[in-house]
Amino acid sequence: MSHPFSEGDLILFTGDSITDCGRDRNDAASFGTGYVQMLTGQLRFEYPELNLQFRNTGISGDRTGHLQVRWDRDCIDIQPDWVSILVGVNNTWRRYDSNDPTPDDIFEAECCNLLERVKNETGARIILCSPFLLHTDESVVRMREDLDPKIQILKTLAGEFDAVWIDFDAAFVAAQLRHIPSYWAEDGVHPTTEGHALMAETWLSAI
Repeated sequence: MSHPFSEGDLILFTGDSITDCGRDRNDAASFGTGYVQMLTGQLRFEYPELNLQFRNTGISGDRTGHLQVRWDRDCIDIQPDWVSILVGVNNTWRRYDSNDPTPDDIFEAECCNLLERVKNETGARIILCSPFLLHTDESVVRMREDLDPKIQILKTLAGEFDAVWIDFDAAFVAAQLRHIPSYWAEDGVHPTTEGHALMAETWLSAI
């Protein structure tokens, strides 16, 4: 497997609950039980000679605005060589469960701010991941009207910031042809172990 990493690279994962995945926030060596843990294990297995370093600063429930507030502590101060960002589904979800929407122009501005700070204040290469929804029931399907434009905004920004684009949404759409949606994410949002494995494989393939 070819790779773009250098010896000693620090890879930072950040975002919401899908990245957090139950990590111990008091332990910098805790990666949670999801795709981040799977990726750290796989990369360390594949490239032991590189001595790659990892951090996870995902926080459950976060939206883009929350990332802005904590961006110094949980990204800039860490000075990673790579930063992998997965955020956006809560910006959509809060519209439907709390009547607290994030207009697309605000979402774009907040994402731009995060990416510009990475570009200007670190030497990190950006990995931008698409949020996703699996069509487990109609209450989830209707969120597509809000999420799809946000995915397109992120994809466009990935091009503008020369970021690696990880299309988790496309991967899950394809996976639903292999097995029912709840196999990959019971509530349509939070992946099962199998869903996290699919994310890890998708991330590795894109890198």
